[in-house]
Amino acid sequence: MTNKRALVIGGGIAGSVTAIALRRVGFDVVVHEAYDRTADGVGSYLTLAVNGVRALRGLGLDAPVLRAGVPTTRMAIELGSGRHLAEWADPPSSDGIETTTILRSDLYTDLRDEAVRAGVAVRYGHRLVDVSSDGRTVTAVFADGSTDTGDLLIGADGLRSRVRTLIDPAAPAASYIGLLNTAGFAHGVRLPDKRPGTLYLSFGKRCFFGYLPVPDGFGHDGEVWWFANPPRRTEPSRAELANVSPEQWRTRLIELFSVDSGPAVELIEASTGILAGWATYDFPSVPVWHRDRMVIIGDAAHAASPSSGQGASMAVEDAVVLAGCLERHAEVPVAFAAYEAARRERVERVVAAGRRNGSQKVPGPLGRVARDVMLRAFFSAPVQRRRRADDLAWVREYDAASV
Repeated sequence: MTNKRALVIGGGIAGSVTAIALRRVGFDVVVHEAYDRTADGVGSYLTLAVNGVRALRGLGLDAPVLRAGVPTTRMAIELGSGRHLAEWADPPSSDGIETTTILRSDLYTDLRDEAVRAGVAVRYGHRLVDVSSDGRTVTAVFADGSTDTGDLLIGADGLRSRVRTLIDPAAPAASYIGLLNTAGFAHGVRLPDKRPGTLYLSFGKRCFFGYLPVPDGFGHDGEVWWFANPPRRTEPSRAELANVSPEQWRTRLIELFSVDSGPAVELIEASTGILAGWATYDFPSVPVWHRDRMVIIGDAAHAASPSSGQGASMAVEDAVVLAGCLERHAEVPVAFAAYEAARRERVERVVAAGRRNGSQKVPGPLGRVARDVMLRAFFSAPVQRRRRADDLAWVREYDAASV
């Protein structure tokens, strides 16, 4: 065990899981969150794949933090024409773990509460601006003039990570991939031909759409959770997106899906609020993950397109692997190097797969025709569907606790 002190920058999902993992191996941990308040009730939903749930289980967190989650046991592929291409089970793994979809705010709140219960200190309104190191410790400097010193500093501060640029001023910016995101929660829509607990992915004529009818008994009876990926070639600014009202999003989405035959328009109309849109990015590769006593994890190191379905799972895996490396290696720089060696190849492969999947969502009018032909051909062959499932075993069967 150790009495080293860890500073975690970022109080979201990645930061909270990392803090808990470090407490498990004996670190004193302080989480510094830039925002001056918690994120309770904020955001849409996310899916934790089997490998992500397995990583949570390794920390004893799957039961307490996924209790509000919805088992997502099947996946289906459709075209905007209404044609059903394929549906397959996503059964529990050999160790009984299921893919789970959960409201982001529920996961965040329960992880934060578990972190506090584990003895993690959380400080809000601490936006990192600089760091200094004497070779044995690292000191964080915050915008309000306060400082904090620890034996190591972990950047779990997301896509626009300040820690990443402090580690490497030449670090690349995230790459915009031509998609926007928005989401909503529809109420009172009956979809009698759709199976609850199945994630439906629809390649529309103008826009990609996904939706999950929530099974009864999970606290969201009668709801359908959905998301949309409107294509946009040029990257919008955050200010531009912030100026689009929920009703403007609704109008735009209804226009996009008016040429499709699926339930998108009905679900969008039945949603009490449309979440503010955000742009989609990834990092094909971040060259430098650690320097001295600083390291980055999660989206700060390897943001993946939502098309990968692995963003949250990768962050949880990172936390487990990093804590294990720090437990095994007394020297912090050695532990950081071991963490990167264990993680880089896997996460960059996941990011690349997500980018390939996302490219199918924005092919353009002529490309859409070719895409739909390809999808029909691919999913008409049961052998290809089985091969696809086998190809993803490397993602699904990973056990971060064994690394």
